[in-house]
Amino acid sequence: MPVLLGSVIAWYKTGLFNWYFFCLVLLGIAAINIGTNLINDYFDHKSGNDEANLNFTPFSGGSRVIQDGQMSPRNVSLFAFLSFFLGSIIGLYLNFQLKTNVVLFLGLAGVAMAIFYTATPLKIGYRGMGEIVVGLCFGPLVVLGSYYVQAKTLGMVPVVSAVPIGILVLLILYINEFPDYQADKAVGKNTVVVLLGKARAVYLYQILLILTYSFILLTVIYKIIPAYCLFSLFTIPLAYKAAKNVSKNFNNTQRLLFSNAATIKLHLIIGIVLSLGFILDRIAPFL
Repeated sequence: MPVLLGSVIAWYKTGLFNWYFFCLVLLGIAAINIGTNLINDYFDHKSGNDEANLNFTPFSGGSRVIQDGQMSPRNVSLFAFLSFFLGSIIGLYLNFQLKTNVVLFLGLAGVAMAIFYTATPLKIGYRGMGEIVVGLCFGPLVVLGSYYVQAKTLGMVPVVSAVPIGILVLLILYINEFPDYQADKAVGKNTVVVLLGKARAVYLYQILLILTYSFILLTVIYKIIPAYCLFSLFTIPLAYKAAKNVSKNFNNTQRLLFSNAATIKLHLIIGIVLSLGFILDRIAPFL
């Protein structure tokens, strides 16, 4: 979604779209994301976090490939760095093609935060900062980078437009931390849910959902994003059901799965609608 949104905004602004660069960025970001998940699995194994997690779900608790004996920790770390290498090679190629170092600096920041999300010495995800870093990386950082590759310039519109996407990515991670609460607390992984406690963490989930829709509404009012983007407000009923379910079932892992899935759907749908909003406004400007 962030790659699509950033690329579409660039086309909206310039009328130009390079499919070759778009596919490369998409592949590069996918590789970095794969590397992030693999290195997270490795270091959560090293800390004993995933071993301590007896409450894992399809959305949380790691991939379990190490715990189930499907891959060795060494091979998981090896494939993580191969993924980072592939993503970095693509980034360096794009950086060379664009003849500036913007992609280089954005890429270095992204890869560093991806590795040190769980790696020592920073262990960002263990210090109550992981949610913010994930939101920034898969929101403004990727959207701006994707925009730059197409438009060959920086701008505030992609950064501002990326905020709802970033919040929703943050919320995907955040809602997945509820089932992990006991295991995270046991190994000193101080996620925001651990720091707040599950009961209070519910309120932050709800506040951030409200903030997502409020931000979209305000940016339309101030004509930063097209009015077509207001169609994303039709997802409010799903967001309400997700928030209500979290409030009722934050201690019930199985019933909470609805909210895990709904948060992913909100990110997907809103990302598509925002992208379509820019496309429609370019084709038929909203009066």
